[in-house]
Amino acid sequence: MTKDVIALTPKMPDTRSLLAGLHAGGPELNVTATDDGAVIQLCTAAGRPLVSVEAPLLVHIPGEAERLLGSSMGVPETPFWWTEARASTAVPEAEPLAGSVCGRLTMLLGGTTWPPGAAHTARVAVPDDSTHDERTPASPGAPDDDPTGTTPSALPIVDVLTGSTAVVLADRPLVPLTAWLSDILRATAGSNRALHLVTPAHVRLTLPLRTALAGAPNRWVIQNPAGGYYDGLSGAQLTWQDGTFAPSGTAVADTFRAATTPPGERQLTVSFRTVHAADSDLVLGRALEAAWRHLTGAPPAGWGTAEPVNLPWSPRQLTDLARNRAPAPTHLIAIGTPDRPAVATHRVTRTTAGVAQDTTLTLGYATPAEVPLDVLESLAATLVDEHALTTMLTTLRHARADLTLPARLEAPPVPLSFTLGPPDVRAVGLTHARRPPLTTKPRQLGAPGHPALHYPLGDGTDPEAWAALQNLTSHLKNHPGATRST
Repeated sequence: MTKDVIALTPKMPDTRSLLAGLHAGGPELNVTATDDGAVIQLCTAAGRPLVSVEAPLLVHIPGEAERLLGSSMGVPETPFWWTEARASTAVPEAEPLAGSVCGRLTMLLGGTTWPPGAAHTARVAVPDDSTHDERTPASPGAPDDDPTGTTPSALPIVDVLTGSTAVVLADRPLVPLTAWLSDILRATAGSNRALHLVTPAHVRLTLPLRTALAGAPNRWVIQNPAGGYYDGLSGAQLTWQDGTFAPSGTAVADTFRAATTPPGERQLTVSFRTVHAADSDLVLGRALEAAWRHLTGAPPAGWGTAEPVNLPWSPRQLTDLARNRAPAPTHLIAIGTPDRPAVATHRVTRTTAGVAQDTTLTLGYATPAEVPLDVLESLAATLVDEHALTTMLTTLRHARADLTLPARLEAPPVPLSFTLGPPDVRAVGLTHARRPPLTTKPRQLGAPGHPALHYPLGDGTDPEAWAALQNLTSHLKNHPGATRST
């Protein structure tokens, strides 16, 4: 398991301050660099990783540190530098060593350290292990019997590595989708492995990380206080077998069933796709900004490729990044201001039809009365008229307004509306698309010659809206053209 210590400083950690921090263990420790120098590691004489220090990140977004670390700590005014040190618990001295690294940075540069009380400036003596044999690390094709017992020095960014699974053990109140975890997700996908994130039951995830772990074969694994493990998203009880976590029957852990969400809190989610021709003048992110303004009255506060989100909102810079990465897809995160909780994941891909942008925007509300149900149709009309909308689904669910996810059972989302853009209406046929098996007729949007259709499905309180959505999608798929083609 790793323990994270984070230094937030108003000044950039320069070479002098970083060297002072890395000297926290004395000259006996070795210093290595990974990820093209983006991560510096303090290691024992035998090469066992102790502390990994990531490249400092300049954060411009007010409230981002409080969102991820809590509001009880004093944070420097933006912009500030975020330097994260990750200590391995395989060596007892590693955690105080990380605290000394960050404590020395804040002593020289000002600022504060998270968690409170972790920082100090004392030298940490690490026993010499150069003459001792270490445990054989986990390696591909050599599974471990105990997923919490081995730290593979061959791949120090994960805690356990088997032929099928990379296991990361984490223990902090809120785990975000950091650049480190993003890199692990890419690496595991490239090697046909799963990422299993193992945490205690009190840990919560941010929505971007929850989204990243939602698809098989990745998992969020909870160490059950009552013993054993369970899936943090489904509650299914798990066992460690054949080098991975797998379901053990159909039972759901009792701890997972405990209710934790305040009764009035809601999450509104708007998921939509736009497709534009691949033009040199195309600016990406404008549909996302339009939806954000429509629902909050303001644009997103910031964007980035991981958390913490560090860059001020800029569709132009977002476009430049996506172009530099093309034809590979680009995954982005956007966040709102502290007074209006909102998080979006945004994916840009090249398709045969052009440039597709898939956006999932989620907003948190303290009470049901705050949810702007009355603007969803006008939002759909704006995206149809100005941003080449192809589809949009809106849902509402009873969940935490701060947009974090606990390892507990939460109510599923309930559909509010579905919008079919002009290209799909044309493919289905306007006559067929206007006659779904629903009690409420669709609303026609957009230009009369190339209309879109907006289908209201309910107010978010009736679970039967899922049946209505299923009937609608089945109706749209079974259009006359589809029948003729088969």
